[in-house]
Amino acid sequence: MLTAPVAIAQTTTSADSITATTAQGAGADKTRWYDKISLRGYVQVRYNRLLETNPQLKTEYDKSVGDKGGFLIRRARLVLSGDISERVYLYIQPDLASSPSNSSLHYAQLRDAYFDVALTKKKEYRLRVGQSKIPFGFENMQSSQNRLTQDRADGLNSALPNERDLGLIFYWAPAHIRERFSELASRRLKGSGDYGVFALGVYNGQTVNRAEANNNQHLVTRVSYPIALKNGQVIEPSLQAYTGTYTVTADQLSSNAIKGGDFKDRRVAASLVVYPQPFGFQAEYNLGEGPEFDPATSTIKTKPLEGGYAQAMYFFKVAGQAFIPFVKAQYYNGGKKSETDARHSKVYETELGVEWQPMSAFELAAQYTISDRTTQDARNLNNRQHGQFLRLQAQFNF
Repeated sequence: MLTAPVAIAQTTTSADSITATTAQGAGADKTRWYDKISLRGYVQVRYNRLLETNPQLKTEYDKSVGDKGGFLIRRARLVLSGDISERVYLYIQPDLASSPSNSSLHYAQLRDAYFDVALTKKKEYRLRVGQSKIPFGFENMQSSQNRLTQDRADGLNSALPNERDLGLIFYWAPAHIRERFSELASRRLKGSGDYGVFALGVYNGQTVNRAEANNNQHLVTRVSYPIALKNGQVIEPSLQAYTGTYTVTADQLSSNAIKGGDFKDRRVAASLVVYPQPFGFQAEYNLGEGPEFDPATSTIKTKPLEGGYAQAMYFFKVAGQAFIPFVKAQYYNGGKKSETDARHSKVYETELGVEWQPMSAFELAAQYTISDRTTQDARNLNNRQHGQFLRLQAQFNF
């Protein structure tokens, strides 16, 4: 059951009191910067090729899946965050394990760099300025540190690969709901964090760490509310949508014969989350249209798309150690706007696994994936691959 956050009492020794008194007497009337800013992070190490049945089955999300794949540091994140003034909050997160290609690993890349400006003393109204996650979908905003499955579902993540962009977003949530969001964002409850009850924003639309390529920004809005039941269970329904223009740039094209340009890019999605106490459930689905390679004409067109997933999980403890088994099924049929030629993709995938949390600093996840993926672009007009493989991931939290 959901429980209230526990306040940890801190004791002060006589030596500490003397030090504090001396500092005050010396005129130490300002809080030091390192008392305001915290540093934390996590590292994920994967191996994907156990019980593999088809080495030609690959994904764009994890370049170590399939032939010539090996051990991979999937993420190495550091988070620098804190209140730099009464109403300004800082959040900077680089990833030290970005992989720009199959042969180039462990590049440092900026993921988040934003400031929250509180418009009221209670911080119920905020403006987020900078590069951050765009409020579209629950799983997109859920940290990879908390997510059960190795990768996000194609259906909604194809809307925002790497989940982030550069822009300005307004968030509103009552103070007690902000506290609820904070409590839900634990490794046990697997929440997404505080992205407001209502969000409205404008952002570039070319996806993370890519320059704007047209004169139109994307608009996004989201409504989400975590409903606390009398038995302690929490249910969170959400609705979200975005619209804009996406430019397929020259560096995305496989040859000069394929033309890029500007295309409509808009979607609407519904989400439902039942937090694991002990049983949990997640489901999301979206519809829309965007750029997509058309194999009949070998051109890129604005075409309809749809997809989503459903996931069930169960939380329990044995000898003080947490276990969360899960099963997830996903489907997607549409374009991948940020991939080569905005390639068409059709995905049917089922994942079964379990996450083991023996201690706060370490967790291990095992996931068996059954996948059927078809992609179409100018280089390969019909690339269908299906197979199964077992994936292992060790995660270190600090």
